[in-house]
Amino acid sequence: MENILEIINLSTHFHTDSGLMPSVDRVSLCMERGTVMGLVGESGCGKTVLSLSVMGMVPYPGRVAGGKILYQRQDLLTLTEEEMRRVRGSRIGMIFQDPLTSLNPVFSIREQLTRPLMIHKGLSAGQAEAEAVRILEKVGIPAPARRICDYPHQFSGGQRQRIMIAAALSLGPDVIIADEPTTALDVSIQAQILQLLRDLQKETGMSLLIISHNLGVISGMAHRVAAMYGGWVVEEAPADTLFASPLHPYTQALIQAVPTIWGEKKPLKSLPGHPPSAGEILPGCRLHPRCPRKMPGLCDTGEPPLVEASPGHRVKCFLYSGAPDGKR
Repeated sequence: MENILEIINLSTHFHTDSGLMPSVDRVSLCMERGTVMGLVGESGCGKTVLSLSVMGMVPYPGRVAGGKILYQRQDLLTLTEEEMRRVRGSRIGMIFQDPLTSLNPVFSIREQLTRPLMIHKGLSAGQAEAEAVRILEKVGIPAPARRICDYPHQFSGGQRQRIMIAAALSLGPDVIIADEPTTALDVSIQAQILQLLRDLQKETGMSLLIISHNLGVISGMAHRVAAMYGGWVVEEAPADTLFASPLHPYTQALIQAVPTIWGEKKPLKSLPGHPPSAGEILPGCRLHPRCPRKMPGLCDTGEPPLVEASPGHRVKCFLYSGAPDGKR
């Protein structure tokens, strides 16, 4: 299938008074048209910064330090800010973590949905409002013709998230990035939002990058999954393969930490310690201080290579590199 979005060797750093803080370090990912990719990992591993790098929205003092971001084979990093504005929203949309802070509290929903339609699609005010009402109805906002005049604080958390989805969909982008789209929502509302995203993805044929620390969310939606740790992608595989046969010790730990209510009851496992903090550059593999399978003298000294353990299954670990002490 055609790759609609390719991230090649991307690095994003933050330049602070305390020194250089690498947040995304030489990450490569490919998204095929019409598919769903899941990106998982603990807080602080670089997932959100990766998404902001794609959107050209890395906050100061961060900046993309190297690599390429190809959208339909065009490198977004070579575009001017004006050219990037034409891509952002209309070709690549984003659903942010917190809709309450992402929606402007002083503007009505009508103003926030119609303005992009008028700017990017050249619609009149009346046409833009009719289209905005149609999209709000599509995402399940009741009485959209009336409620479009309301302000963000007049909606529930789940409704605000639906409005964010409507805003992302309104311009018909090829790719949507959903960054923790169910954060701080009740479980029942989470399920509704996820079902909405599934249905819209299938209906429109868009490509969806869904970012989450919740593996249950990812397992029910994604075709491929990538796990990030310390700014690296440490494993990437088809979703069925990754959940059935995870290879990297970090991915294994993530899956073992997910509680189940059916089948054999097993004690939950967790990795000791914590992820590296921003700017903490460890020698060797970044997981080695916490890794239950680390090989002293190897994992703590050299960076593990990214290898293809099986077709379409990449893992960044000495256990699969053919190192003398590594075992499959």
